[in-house]
Amino acid sequence: MSQAVIASLREALRSIEGEGHRRREVLPFGAEALDARLADGGLRLDALHEIAAATPEPGDDSSATLFLAGIAARAWGPVLWVVRRRDLFAPGLYQAGLAPHRVIYAEAADDAELLALMEEGLRHRCLGAVIGEAKRAATASTRRLQLAAEGGRTIALLMKRHAREGADPFGVPSAAVTRWRVASAPSAPLPVAGIGRARWTLDLVRQRGGDPFNLLVEACDETGRLALPAALGDRARAPRRTAGRAAQAA
Repeated sequence: MSQAVIASLREALRSIEGEGHRRREVLPFGAEALDARLADGGLRLDALHEIAAATPEPGDDSSATLFLAGIAARAWGPVLWVVRRRDLFAPGLYQAGLAPHRVIYAEAADDAELLALMEEGLRHRCLGAVIGEAKRAATASTRRLQLAAEGGRTIALLMKRHAREGADPFGVPSAAVTRWRVASAPSAPLPVAGIGRARWTLDLVRQRGGDPFNLLVEACDETGRLALPAALGDRARAPRRTAGRAAQAA
């Protein structure tokens, strides 16, 4: 089904629902090829979104962390980042657009405390984003986070860490509206010696009300924005297919 037909159907649904239907606020990526494939045209602000590195390798882990940072950088207010260990590299986050003065760090003793702190932050309603990193989050826990986020403007971002080699971070069902895998990809070649802008492979494995997809993007710039590689941006959009840490990235 073409993008034009899908857009037409969504508009028809909105007209049927009438003016009483409250449209939820979203945070677009600003890359048309990406936002057009999202059911809401961006990431819902009043929702939980899960992100995982494609592998436990440092390059993928770093890419997933910076993907989170870029989303938070474009959110509207202070950011609560709940961690289990003190290994975030502030200059690396800053390169992805997340200024140090915006971030409030909290350290949790275990995953249960981390999820509780996230829930409390979401209910506070004065934060632009709440981020947490957990190895395990039961379906009931993600449902609590989703309920805490609904009705507000604080985006909830949960990074699912690899609990052990070969384990799938998304092996447990979740109430998250979107679930993303992020992998590092070869950077763009330069005409001179050096390293081009980093690239990531984004794999949206699940989204509520939409289809999964896979897309190659250029990593967040200093404003937290992604871009489509020029070679992809200059050609017609292909048919839809449904098929580590900031320290290393700085």
